[in-house]
This record gives sequence, C-alpha cells and structure tokens, in this order.
Amino acid sequence: MSAPTPRPVRRVLIAGGGIGGIATALALQQQGIDCVVFERAPQLRDGGAGLHIWTNGMLALARLGVADQVARIAPAQSACHFATSAGRPIGTWPVGEFVERYGQATVAIGRSDLHGILRDAVSAPVVTGAEVTGYTEHEDGVSLHFADGTSAQGDLLIGADGIRSAVRAQLLGPQPPDYTGYIAWRGHARMSAEEIPPGTFTALFGQGTRFTYYDIAPGVVHWMSVADGPAGGRDEGTPEQTLQMLRERHAGWTGPVRRILDATVPESILRGDVMDRKPDAVWGRGRVTLLGDAAHAMSFNIGQGACQAIEDALVLAGHLAAPGTDAVRALRVYEAERQERTRPMQLLAHRIGVLGSLHNPAAVWLRDRVMGLAWNRIFHSTERDHVAYGTRWTSGAGATAA
Repeated sequence: MSAPTPRPVRRVLIAGGGIGGIATALALQQQGIDCVVFERAPQLRDGGAGLHIWTNGMLALARLGVADQVARIAPAQSACHFATSAGRPIGTWPVGEFVERYGQATVAIGRSDLHGILRDAVSAPVVTGAEVTGYTEHEDGVSLHFADGTSAQGDLLIGADGIRSAVRAQLLGPQPPDYTGYIAWRGHARMSAEEIPPGTFTALFGQGTRFTYYDIAPGVVHWMSVADGPAGGRDEGTPEQTLQMLRERHAGWTGPVRRILDATVPESILRGDVMDRKPDAVWGRGRVTLLGDAAHAMSFNIGQGACQAIEDALVLAGHLAAPGTDAVRALRVYEAERQERTRPMQLLAHRIGVLGSLHNPAAVWLRDRVMGLAWNRIFHSTERDHVAYGTRWTSGAGATAA
C-alpha cells in the first residue's frame, strides 16, 4: 500500500512582524504559500537603529527581489576599519572587494528603512495589535491564541517574535535571554560627506568600552557606544546629560568621535542591555518552529543578526515548497540546516563581546596585538565561512541547497 500523498501547506501563521517575520512572509509569497503575520505592536514598524548588512545578506535580499531598493538608499561599505581608542590600527577588512567577487556590496542601512522595504513588498495580510499568548497544536494544524481571547488557524506556526518570543517560551520553556554584561547606547548624527566619507565603518576598542560608527544614509551617521554595567539600569537626568556622559566616556578618543557626539540630537539616543542566547539543540516540534532571534539570538558583534533571519526565511520557504514535501519533515530539515549555520555565529559573536569588555590594561594590550597579528586569517575565514554562503542564492541550486 502506497504512502499517502503529503497535503500541500495552505496557510502559515507567522508570529512577529519584525525583519525576520516580514522576510518570511515575502519568501513564502514567492513560493506561492499563503501566510498571515501577527504583530503585537499597534503599528507595524521596527526600531531606529542602524544595521550592517553583509554581502551574504544582500545576496539573500536579491533573492527576495528587494536588493536594488536597498542599494539605492544604503551606503556601500568600502572597508571596515578596526583600531584602538588611541588610533593604533588593528586591521582593515576590504569589504568593497566583495562586489566584484559576489555581485553585491556590504551595506549599512537604518533598521526601519530595511523593514519598510520588505514590508512594502509583502502582499500577505499583517494583523497588528495581536499579542500572542500561546498556541495549540492539532493533528492537522495549529491554533494561535491572542491576549484578546481570539485565535487564528493555520497549517504551521513560525515563531519569529524576537528574543523574548512567546512561541519559544511555550515550546522550550520561559528561560530569559542571557545578559552579556554590557550595554549599548545608540544614536544618529547629521554630518557631511567631508566629515565622514561615504562607506565609512570604524570600530574602536578601549578598556571595557567600544565606539562604532558608520553612515546609514547620505549625511546620517549611526553610532554605538558600548560599556560594561549591570542589567536593568537607566540613564538619569535629561537626554543632554546622557550625551554629556558619553562625551566624557570617550574624551580623547581618536578621529571624529567627539564631533559625532557633538552632532547628535540628544533625543535620538537609545539605551539597551545587550542580550544573546547559547545555541539550542531544539528549535521546533510538530507543526511549530522558530526563526530569527527567537531561534538563535546573537549579539551585534559580527553584524549578522538581520542577515541570518533573512537567510532563515529563504531556507524555510524553500524546504516547504519542495515538490512532494511533508510539511512537518520540512520544518525539521530547515532547523537542522540552519542550526549548523547559526551556531558558530552565536558563539563567535559572544566571544568577541567578551574580548571587547576587557578592562585590565595588560589584557587589553594583548588583545589588540593578537587581533592585529591574526587579522588577515580572521578576515579570510570570515569571508569563507560567512559571506560566501550567500552564493547559494545565485548558484542556481535554489533555496534548498545544502
């Protein structure tokens, strides 16, 4: 007796309307799979921070059909410079070379700008003000439950609802994310091309603190100041007093750091504890899976968080659309494939954060010199292991390639 023919996926429920959730809706839309996105916020929007989209992320965005829109507004990076707070070079990554090798640049863009481009490309319904409280799995589907007492029905559920995912909490337990031990202050500065040349990315390392800056649009520089401290704190006083605190923290630092802070509108500054998670062996069960930060939260230290969520979306949609696929089996194949990809990134991002948080002067001196000596090897391994992965979207092998 022959096995029953797998039933095609008719409707996918996506919890979370951030970059990962919207990218997933677009990827499913391209494969002809109906879906609906549920976002807890009353309006569909994303944060105002900047994003570093590596070439692998741009290749994934090209597969989604939106890379050209991104490239029109996102400055292409020519090189990424790393140095000490005093200006001693640690190393430079010539990321501008990726255009010739892979056909897409590494870019910087405002998070809300990328979110808007993805959102505008999606025709699937997006329901806002839908706070997920849990789900119930049935033999042939999933019910997603909301705080207002209503529910939605679908064949599968994708939890793309962020680092504090409600779907994840039911699936894996309510463990909070891990606090890294450091805090990030982010802001925007208005500066001319003469002050900050287009395509600039610079990361400066000090004792227990760092400062990173890059342009995310013509005349707009995104910056981030990172320092160790206890979780759950807040800045006392006015935004101007917070800005003055940052000026004092980075007093005497090399280059345009002081000018960037002086050009910052105090009200643009956002403070947030930096969280991540250790890699998980399980991302899903039955008709439920996780995606993006809900599955593999990683710190900003390698600039791959958004890129990996977009890659997740394409790989998942490709497996679900494969001819004759069993939907539940497709979720497990997606999870295994993406765990292999994201696990080393989570660990690497965490290790870099530990190095960036060093306070002891001798340890800082040793860190800076060891990083400098290993720089070329680090760059080439990063390109080989992380960036070149994006060629799967242009190789003709399709989204289900291994």
